[in-house]
Amino acid sequence: MKSTKSARTPPSKVTLGMVAEVSGVSPSTVSRILNGTAVVSQEKKDAVDRAIADLGFVPNPIARVLAGGRSLSVGVVTQAIDSPYYGVALRGIEEVLDAAGYVPLFASGHWNAKEEQRCIDTLRARRVDGIIVLTGRLSDDSLRKLAKELPVVVTGRTLKAPSLYALNFNDFEGARLATHHLLTQGHRKIAFITGDPVHPDAQERLKGYRAALEAAGVKYKPALVLPGLFQEDSGVMAVERLIDSREPFTAIFAANDQMAFGASLALYRRGLRVPEDVSIVGFDDLAGAAHCIPPLTTIHQAGLELGRCAAQALLDLLGNKLPTVQLPEPRLIIRSSTRAL
Repeated sequence: MKSTKSARTPPSKVTLGMVAEVSGVSPSTVSRILNGTAVVSQEKKDAVDRAIADLGFVPNPIARVLAGGRSLSVGVVTQAIDSPYYGVALRGIEEVLDAAGYVPLFASGHWNAKEEQRCIDTLRARRVDGIIVLTGRLSDDSLRKLAKELPVVVTGRTLKAPSLYALNFNDFEGARLATHHLLTQGHRKIAFITGDPVHPDAQERLKGYRAALEAAGVKYKPALVLPGLFQEDSGVMAVERLIDSREPFTAIFAANDQMAFGASLALYRRGLRVPEDVSIVGFDDLAGAAHCIPPLTTIHQAGLELGRCAAQALLDLLGNKLPTVQLPEPRLIIRSSTRAL
């Protein structure tokens, strides 16, 4: 016996026209609602939402872009997906964009301007509506040029241009606070592990360290300044070099928590205790800072808040609004890795 399909068998593909028919509005209205550009009553929006849910409609982002709408996607150029600091920032970006109906597309530039440009070219080919650049090494001119094509938010810089918004943390003040804390504890021989010198934030933190010393009347000693690269291993190597130099020191300020973790390990290997023999202060307040032994005194720089602010600023630009979000000022978080002499 020959079988026949029921006339009510659901179609294999749900179209925008079907959503329009079920919700009682025109296809163009459905399209505008999906793109976030419709000026219609809440009743119509609710009807479209119900039809989409009932039919299981999945919008085609490519078709929407070709039709002149938005892709509802945002490109994010980070430097390393596995970075303890920037990884938290990515979560903040995702959190805010998701609530607004946008999807983030992540790419890593690896602190290389050519790689960052390649990431941006790839993201633009995906027709993203805007781009967030987490610090990086692209030139200011390159970012200004990019902002002529689509909205851009960049962190870690002070930069102004149409359709571009920059978020910058007060690294100078954070470093000044960290050094001042050690000075108030009676320390005068304070070593400093720098970040990568090509990073503007590393330069500002060195300036803050020097400013605090100068304000306290403590002479700046180049022998107490050790190069670092913002990674744990560079903190280990810096402290080993410092100890081998036989330059006296009672405290260490590391330009980020990762190097502070490495510094603590190097001291442990050399039989020195924290804070009994050497006090340590970090910078960033990573999640692990409160749980290492001893818990690390550090400067709070919220990666999650950075991501949230960057995403909100981009949403403002996409909505033709002037962003007003600002990063909070640095705060000293005192834990058990420092003590008074």
